[in-house]
Amino acid sequence: MMKSPLRILLLSSLGALALASCGESKTDPSKEQDVIAKTAAPAGKTWSATVTKTADGGYAMGNPDAPIKIIEFASLTCSHCAEFSKESHEEIKRDFIDTGRVSLEVRNFIRDPLDASAAAIIHCAPVDRYFPLQENVFASQEELFAGAQGNPQGGEAAMKLAPAQRFPALAKAWKLDTFFQSRGVTADQINTCLANIDNISKLEANTNAAAEKYSIQGTPTFVINGQVAEGIASWGPLRDRLRTMGAR
Repeated sequence: MMKSPLRILLLSSLGALALASCGESKTDPSKEQDVIAKTAAPAGKTWSATVTKTADGGYAMGNPDAPIKIIEFASLTCSHCAEFSKESHEEIKRDFIDTGRVSLEVRNFIRDPLDASAAAIIHCAPVDRYFPLQENVFASQEELFAGAQGNPQGGEAAMKLAPAQRFPALAKAWKLDTFFQSRGVTADQINTCLANIDNISKLEANTNAAAEKYSIQGTPTFVINGQVAEGIASWGPLRDRLRTMGAR
């Protein structure tokens, strides 16, 4: 059984490592299915611009009635998740989501304090900013890491504070505040968000629930129509699976 990620975030040192690995692979063949008809988006809209927050703490992009529903469990500090975001970014929207055949729900699977802090800030932003911010974080992962690695003493000092003070202090020590301010999130919004420990607790609870329900061992993990897609941790295999399922 996995330990509580929040316990690591709140009680341990910055030396605590992620509980889930980053990228796993097995095989899971699937038989080719009939082609699925396209479904037009409402007038004046595209399905990839249609985003809603879900009851399970995720953000869903696309046709809510899409016959192929993907859930991606992603960590903002996972290099494989960043690679998937980079490789799939345009193609998954254009060829799969905007056809109405596929919807994509992303749920943050937190692995460390940096991941949790960045995810909390993104969750505090307006719903329509979720995917742009998350995609930008993945594209700027090196900058994110550089900020966290540049002030280890400040990070360690922040970790000794009470939780409500800890995460705003971490944001300053790791330059998360300026990172997100340059992407349109104000300093007040960041501080208010991270000072509310419930925003971290929700991420922890959702991560634990996902780990228990789907036995997640690594990120990214994809669930397609309720089933974990074993062996799929990158865009190429996922794209092939979607085509096999009729999105072609």
